[in-house]
Amino acid sequence: MPAEASAPTPTPATPHTPKGTSDDSAISDAASETSEPFRTFVEDNLDALAAHPDREVLVHEDHRLTAGQFRALVYRMARAIAAQGVTRDATVTLLSGNLPETVAARYAANLVGCRVNHLYNKLSADVQAAIVQDVETQVLIVDPHYADRATEITDSAPVRHVLVLGESKREIGQDLLALAAEQPDEPFVSRARPDDICTIRHTGGTTGHPKGIVTTFEQVNRMRRMVDQARPAERELPRQLACTTLAHAAGMLADGVIQAGGTVVLHDDFDAGEVLATIERERITHLFLLPPLVYQLLDHSDSERRDLSSLLGLTYGGCQASPARIADAVRRFGPVLLQFYGQNEAGGISVLTPEDHDLDRPERMRSAGKVLPSVEVAIRDTDGRDLPVGELGEICIRSEGTMTGYWKQPELTAEVLRDGWLHTGDIGFLDDENYITVVDRLKDMIVVVGGHVYTTELEDLLNSHPKVLQSAVFGVRDADRMEQVHAAVVAAPGAPVEAEELRAAVRGQRGPMYEPAHITFVDALPLTDAGKPDKKLLRKRAEERA
Repeated sequence: MPAEASAPTPTPATPHTPKGTSDDSAISDAASETSEPFRTFVEDNLDALAAHPDREVLVHEDHRLTAGQFRALVYRMARAIAAQGVTRDATVTLLSGNLPETVAARYAANLVGCRVNHLYNKLSADVQAAIVQDVETQVLIVDPHYADRATEITDSAPVRHVLVLGESKREIGQDLLALAAEQPDEPFVSRARPDDICTIRHTGGTTGHPKGIVTTFEQVNRMRRMVDQARPAERELPRQLACTTLAHAAGMLADGVIQAGGTVVLHDDFDAGEVLATIERERITHLFLLPPLVYQLLDHSDSERRDLSSLLGLTYGGCQASPARIADAVRRFGPVLLQFYGQNEAGGISVLTPEDHDLDRPERMRSAGKVLPSVEVAIRDTDGRDLPVGELGEICIRSEGTMTGYWKQPELTAEVLRDGWLHTGDIGFLDDENYITVVDRLKDMIVVVGGHVYTTELEDLLNSHPKVLQSAVFGVRDADRMEQVHAAVVAAPGAPVEAEELRAAVRGQRGPMYEPAHITFVDALPLTDAGKPDKKLLRKRAEERA
């Protein structure tokens, strides 16, 4: 069923490939259809910072960067990168943690007109090297803490330039900060054009041939407008805590905070106790977490004693959430939770607002929110036919935020982009108020004798048990190539629970088809670099045990 207010029908996307070398002196003031100069989000953000140069914009440990300092650093970096002979349409890959200089380097590379790829740091060196090679990296920008890994990568995937964000314990390339210090800090005119690639973003945990999601500068502008429309009005300047990788959603949300004149506090990694302490100390107003990290925050003993009154918005998304656990979070943190459903391929799709997190309407919290006004959604069966309200099928979307395609994978692009519609690979349904509910990923759905087991439904049932904190459900094929239901369970502290007790609860509420054949108790669920439960790793462990 289409959304209530639909976006203009986009032209069917095609896979994006490099356009070849162009005159690097060309800048982005070529006239658009409306004869207005094209401006990238980087230019808009840097101009916004100029109004209040003394305002704190980025904080990392004891390092506090003002708007004026950050703006000057971006311009100096852009000149330093261009001085290396790097031209528009080159690929710059970031191998870096959550440093202020990481954000500056991304902005600088985009000003030069380069496409940026930010590696997930917890991928193996082999996978990272494959990505570096696949996207035709010309410049590798390295966090000094990852110098050893950079050597591993470049040994198998050589690049033309290695630039380091400061002094490194080993000689792997030139110091980009030192090079930038030699450059003037006057504004650098962007060389990017609307249809140039802004980002190539890879899915977490990719193995084999990398799957890079291509987004142009114009598409980034459109997606920012979509997010702005969905964002509630701010009562004060935002102070965001970025405690998940900037290569994922935290980086995109940080851009919005910078544009709004706010402050981004950077953590190297997620630690529930440190997050709670930082919210209190830095008066954090906004936070993005994947659902498993929300649960860790909720379960930490400090969540009851820390002053979290500054928190206005705890946004979660990126993977399925447990309604039972989200309800617990509402009780603990108050009416500040907001679910954002989207994909790198699709952009934003729907939002479940704080008002929708109504404890008296638990069915509403099982949804992923109301479809955004600028997005069309259709639920389709395996033959591509639209299904009526309430029926399960694949979620297909059409909007201006849809990706251009997968980097140099036309066959894969053609599989998911058909006639302008993106086939998300998610299974769900729409209700008569245009709220969308996601029940599983097509690839995660378990086919058993007698029907289908939707993993998120079983996870929600297990998580609702008083002796369970978290669970992850996945399918494993047996010797006869039939799928069996497996569950990894984190038990609640001080509440011993047996596998048979959980199986009996599942049988009683959902029937034997949903009963897990195997339940493994773990101290914590393994997570991907983005913070999602690592079901590939859990499945591999189960197969090894078998």
